[in-house]
Amino acid sequence: MSLVAYEGNSPESIHDDEEIVENQKLQIQLKMTLVCAAPEVSVVKPKEIFNKNVEVCEKLYGPNSKNISKYQNNNILTGHIEENYISNFEFDKQYNTFKSFGYAKDPSRGSSGMVRNLHGPGSKKIKVTHEKSVFEKTPKREKDKRKRLRNCDASDLEGYLGPWGKYVDEETVSKPSEDDQKDIDVYLEKMKSRKGEKMKKDEEQEPTYVKESFELHIPDPLDYQGRSFIDPKSEYSGNPKHDYIQTPGKCYAPSRCIHTWKGHTKAVSKMLWFPKSAHLILTASVDTTIKLWEVYKSRRCVMTFNGHNKAVRDICFNRSGKQFASCGYDKYVRLWDTEKGICVSRFHCKRIPYCVKFNPRHDNQNLILIGTASKKIICYNTNTKTIIQEYDRHMGAINAIEFIDFGKRFVSSSDDKSLRIWEWNIPVDFKCISDPTMHAAPAMTLSPNEKYLITQSMDNTILTYNALQVCRKVRKKTFKGHMVSGYACTLDFSPSMSHVVSGDADGKVFFWDWKTTNVVKTLKAHEGVCGNVMWHPYEASRVITAGWDGLMKYWE
Repeated sequence: MSLVAYEGNSPESIHDDEEIVENQKLQIQLKMTLVCAAPEVSVVKPKEIFNKNVEVCEKLYGPNSKNISKYQNNNILTGHIEENYISNFEFDKQYNTFKSFGYAKDPSRGSSGMVRNLHGPGSKKIKVTHEKSVFEKTPKREKDKRKRLRNCDASDLEGYLGPWGKYVDEETVSKPSEDDQKDIDVYLEKMKSRKGEKMKKDEEQEPTYVKESFELHIPDPLDYQGRSFIDPKSEYSGNPKHDYIQTPGKCYAPSRCIHTWKGHTKAVSKMLWFPKSAHLILTASVDTTIKLWEVYKSRRCVMTFNGHNKAVRDICFNRSGKQFASCGYDKYVRLWDTEKGICVSRFHCKRIPYCVKFNPRHDNQNLILIGTASKKIICYNTNTKTIIQEYDRHMGAINAIEFIDFGKRFVSSSDDKSLRIWEWNIPVDFKCISDPTMHAAPAMTLSPNEKYLITQSMDNTILTYNALQVCRKVRKKTFKGHMVSGYACTLDFSPSMSHVVSGDADGKVFFWDWKTTNVVKTLKAHEGVCGNVMWHPYEASRVITAGWDGLMKYWE
């Protein structure tokens, strides 16, 4: 045995181990005394007793109690349930009837059961209303119902009244009362006096007759071959035997100014190409003059026409270009000979003429349409010098006129924010295009193929309409981007119908693509408003512009 093991079995070590074991037993006994054991419970289950409803609601045995009626009618533990059902609408009806008339129906008593308000007028109202609810009509007295005159005999054509007969006590007033008549007479007298004053002022301000004159600015109106200046030359007009020149296949927006015409001292109000050949330009100005210009070669001013003593508003060539009409703020419409420069005819309007237009048909070249400030379109015969027709359906001044369908119909725009389509020589419009969102259209033009009509709208947009029989708005062809609100800026098509061009209030010229309606190009053309734009009908990329600065520019 080793010394270690020998030392471990000594009597002192054995005594220590016994003390440790005794201490552990004491600790275990202390812990066991702190634990509370569960009480003893019997294993037998309690018996459940269920009392029936009838047994619960039976009479109590013993002396009668004061609250015995409280338990007699109970059919459930918490109270009594009735076997009747009533809807929400029926409940509200009986509730409102009771509030209004003082009675209501009791559904538990059957159809004849009624509940009355003993302290209210329920019994009296039952006789009047015949036990009806608030949702049912109560009979009225015969005096309250108005009687109509009856005659339902349809064979009596003159005396048949039907459901439209008048009431027996109805009075038809055909004239105002005495007091109203006095007020009306006073008002009419004031209006007559005002009209008389206006007529006197108009007579006093009526322009005196101004003798027409012209001034030729070229040395000789004939060339070496004896051709007049209005005849197109073969070197820039193709074959003169043909009535037309072939239009270009594709057009481009111009980029530079190649010429500037100077001659007008004030703003240019209107500008026109010479018909068919477009080798001359006719311009009207606020300076009361009308000028004729050359487009090719030296680009001189050919002739000046004098006759208006106020600003010239509009001009228009006839079909051949040998004559043109002009109208101005002096209330005169004049017919001029283009080659000789003399005034052939003149017509005085009562109101200011705003636009003038020749009928494009060859058999109606003596008829002119005049749009005036009096809300009327006048058809004037230059041969007989008389008015043969008036179109008076507009509610505002006439701004522009454009012929469609080869002269069979025409479109007019007015300050009443509407477009009206008329049949020729019929004074009633067969279609009116009007909408609360529309604005006035001071200018419009027809496409080269005569299928579309574009109008300049005062909300800074260009609207497109179908010029055929339907005359509907083409919503996809709306052009935006320029600013023309308040200005009568003209617009035009390119010869190939690939572009739309318009002036701008800031002196710019906008070019749009016809297919995509996007702005292709913008040019700064004039200082001030660019009021007139025209695309040359036989040149691919030549445009002429005119503005309020009195200049005309030729772009390429």
